[in-house]
Amino acid sequence: MAVAIPIGYLVWRAFGAEAGELTGIVFRQRNAVLLGNTLALCVGVLAVSTVVALPLAWLTARTRIRFVRWVNLLGILPLAIPPYLMAYGYLAAGGPYGTSAQLLGFELPRLSGYTGALLALSICNFPYLYVNLRSALLGLDPALEEAARSLGHGPWEVARKVVWPQLRPAYASGTLLVWLHVMSDFGVVSLMRYESFSYALYLQYVAAFDRTYAAWLGLFLLALTGAVLFLEARFLRGLVLHRTGGGAARTHVKPALGRWALPAYGFTGAVALVCLVIPLSSIFYWLTQGGGGAGRPGAWSGLAESLWHSVSVSAPAALTAAVLAAPLAYLSVRYPGALTRFLERTAYLGYATPALAVGLGLIFFALQTAPILYQTRFLLIYALGIHYLAEAMGPVRSAMYQAAPHLEESARLLGYGPVQAFLRATFPIIQRGLFAAMAFVFLSCMKELPITFLLAPLNYQTLAVNVWGYIDEAMFAEAAPYALTILVFSGLFVGMLQLQERGRSS
Repeated sequence: MAVAIPIGYLVWRAFGAEAGELTGIVFRQRNAVLLGNTLALCVGVLAVSTVVALPLAWLTARTRIRFVRWVNLLGILPLAIPPYLMAYGYLAAGGPYGTSAQLLGFELPRLSGYTGALLALSICNFPYLYVNLRSALLGLDPALEEAARSLGHGPWEVARKVVWPQLRPAYASGTLLVWLHVMSDFGVVSLMRYESFSYALYLQYVAAFDRTYAAWLGLFLLALTGAVLFLEARFLRGLVLHRTGGGAARTHVKPALGRWALPAYGFTGAVALVCLVIPLSSIFYWLTQGGGGAGRPGAWSGLAESLWHSVSVSAPAALTAAVLAAPLAYLSVRYPGALTRFLERTAYLGYATPALAVGLGLIFFALQTAPILYQTRFLLIYALGIHYLAEAMGPVRSAMYQAAPHLEESARLLGYGPVQAFLRATFPIIQRGLFAAMAFVFLSCMKELPITFLLAPLNYQTLAVNVWGYIDEAMFAEAAPYALTILVFSGLFVGMLQLQERGRSS
């Protein structure tokens, strides 16, 4: 119910107009342009992400590349940089007064439009493909490839007929995440002035707030999301890839790079330059200019307040998501069935719904039913909690699988009630999963922009809103302190991923 409220009110608002007005809105030529732009951006980002993620995953999973941990970190670290900060890094690097011109003496072009949005979103989203593809490559059975080679197939045929079919689920999962993030992105397309559905929805909100058309834009985004989810499910339908014969899967013998060493290290160096060196050097350079200097301390003076604003909504939202995830995970693990599967999938509905659509739906809901909730921290925390509920489900559900049911049964035999048995027998086992879930949601909320932008109270400036606002006005120096603070918190996210991977491999 909590997840369905924003979607329900979008539908109610969208179909609230007269038939003639609805026809004019739905078949407006601008919608076709926005659809084409959004799809072009999604396809472009997926193509660039594949070109970067697949070779990088192959190098770290299937070769003896040196410094493999650092190369693997290169494939994950862009997750720590929110897309709007990546856009900031490139906007601040280009132009006659950009970082490149000031530090190196040559001017990089100022990115904007499709090219700028494509670059920033590709850098921030290729790790979703990389992590999935690397995990799949590490899990492949080398016996399949050896059998194909023994039948006379060359390397390219083996890759096409054996390896790629095994990578389909991982690629489909990564593609789904990339498309969902690109379609729902607001910060990059607004800063780069690229007209997608998200950017049009933002303009409709700030310029000419036609609620009916804004609701339809939100529904168009939601329809695109549903289409992607449907296609991903059809792509994987009936796919069976597990071993059917006897014996145990062997591990790969990783070959040396040999004559491919120079191209491999050149490729990883280029990825590091484009993904990290250029944007991060821009942020640190502008940190020393203007807003970071003693002469203009305005940005620094507001940093503590913005940090508190971010923390004061992120921490309750993380707690809300964990509290909601715990009973859902418990029911799905202990009592599997059609109803519990439906309840579990509703948790992912809020995450799959574009953030702007969630925010817009809750605006309509608040203004129609309880205007006193509009622009309050309560509504913002509620929106963040239901939007990131899916991120909390994973760690909690994994922990629930490790809690044996007979522990609760033993506690019940000793005379404890259901709640006491759960708290004494199961909760100590799943509390690590709960803390991990809260940490993931907290870090996501610290970086979150569109929901906060739409629902935050008046003059309630979080770190993300300040960064976006300063960059939108080309005040790169003033944005730097807030950007650096977000990077510090986001770096914790990557650190947690690294610790989790080491824990699984140990």
